[in-house]
Amino acid sequence: MGPPRVARRPYRLGAFAAAAVCLLAVVASAAAGGGEEAGHRRALQVRQTLGPARHRHAYAAMMYMGTPRDYEFYVAVRVMMRSLARVGADADRVLIASADVPREWVRAMREEDGMRVVIVENLRNPYENNLGGINRRFKLTLNKLYAWTLVDYERVVMIDSDNIFLQNTDELFQCGQFCAVFINPCYFHTGLFVLQPSMDVFKGMLHDLEIGRDNSDGADQGFLVGCYPDLLDKPMFHPPENGTKLNGTYRLPLGYQMDASYYFLPLGLSWHKQRWDDLGYAAEMPVLMMEVLMYIVIIAFTRLARPGMTKLCYNRRPEKQNALVQWLIKLTAMVALVAAYTIPFFVIPRTVHPIMGWSIYMFGALALSVLVINAFLLPPLAVLTPWIGIGGALFVMAFPWYHGTMTMLERDPFFPRLGEPSQETEFSKLY
Repeated sequence: MGPPRVARRPYRLGAFAAAAVCLLAVVASAAAGGGEEAGHRRALQVRQTLGPARHRHAYAAMMYMGTPRDYEFYVAVRVMMRSLARVGADADRVLIASADVPREWVRAMREEDGMRVVIVENLRNPYENNLGGINRRFKLTLNKLYAWTLVDYERVVMIDSDNIFLQNTDELFQCGQFCAVFINPCYFHTGLFVLQPSMDVFKGMLHDLEIGRDNSDGADQGFLVGCYPDLLDKPMFHPPENGTKLNGTYRLPLGYQMDASYYFLPLGLSWHKQRWDDLGYAAEMPVLMMEVLMYIVIIAFTRLARPGMTKLCYNRRPEKQNALVQWLIKLTAMVALVAAYTIPFFVIPRTVHPIMGWSIYMFGALALSVLVINAFLLPPLAVLTPWIGIGGALFVMAFPWYHGTMTMLERDPFFPRLGEPSQETEFSKLY
């Protein structure tokens, strides 16, 4: 009797231990699942919605705290939302605000600007370690995903606070489940995009955040590019004339998301737009008049002194010149040609009105180009080709070919994809 009891005891202990291990595994799994569900519930929880939905559609922006320019973004949101009211947008204006946005700001945006405010908890950014330096201000841009929770609306246009609306764009609400603009050939931009709210889509995005879906920039744009990787192959959006809504995903024309650099030169080298009655403009008028007079004198001098300049600066008989002299003359001509197009740019005051600034630049470049033509006996058309190109580009930007904010021809009618029937060439209305 003794031996069997001794032999059975380890078996019973082993069975008990195995059962305990299984029970602990089940409890741990349930706890992990419960933790994930709790995390999802916290993300899904909207703290408070201030104001009822009054329309079927909405323009939405987000605001969170923790950047060096919180107040500037607050002002920008209000300016943008008021620009929507100015153009007569027939939609609600919604602000997705993090819980730490000052209550006074929220009150002002609700009562003075007529926004509907949705207060939310910040979404944890699992990619924040990939954000370096100044880009850390984008850590909370994933709050933009809350736009998919606005299920009171059929369509939502999500916009960044640094936009401003020049005319009504309500036709965007006819777009499909997701639509965005490609401002570069590789990635679409999330400064403005159209979406169809859906809690299922939002939960799927939260799951993607949990598992760490690839994100090229650690912010909202890289995440959404990963969610819609084939958007570049989708058709261009054209609003149906009967007002019906489209299904699917579409590319938006570039005119819906124009950057300021399309109007003015970047990198701080442009002439800032000022009011015509600005005091600085009046103070710069003598300088501008002196520049214009100088260019007129240059043109007159080069025309009158052309014979003497030709004998002095250039000799068409190569037998009277050695190779070094010819090389120096060619080098001088090239340097003079580059200077003709760069000097007028840098001598114009940076605060002058763009119309006046570009006009004086074109006149100055023409004057110096005439000097180069007469001094080196160069063919006029070759020297003035850059001048014609710059003038043409400015003309196209100043006088659009359609009723929109910028001039652009749609790519697809001119460059159809292989295997697709070519469409009739036509101009498209872009906003």
